[in-house]
Amino acid sequence: MALTSKQRAYLRSIGHVQNAIFQVGKGGINDNFIKQISDALDARELIKITVLETALSSAREVCGELCEAVGAEPVQCIGNKLIIYRESAEKKKEGKSIVLPK
Repeated sequence: MALTSKQRAYLRSIGHVQNAIFQVGKGGINDNFIKQISDALDARELIKITVLETALSSAREVCGELCEAVGAEPVQCIGNKLIIYRESAEKKKEGKSIVLPK
């Protein structure tokens, strides 16, 4: 599912006020980290991640790699922060999913 510019702007406005819940450092991205990201996306749908200066990859590279690994959509990548989104089937079933504009 590709996000429209209106949906991306809406998700950016929500993600802007969130605190980063993960950090990518010199250890990079491993299977355990990908599992934690996937679990967080199931629980929250929208997460913010900080890429530390010690990381071997840039924030854009990390964003692309994570989105591909967990099936998420990139929302924003500015400086060392990135926001990614993945709709959660469980939250949608409960009616607690983020409602995106058309």
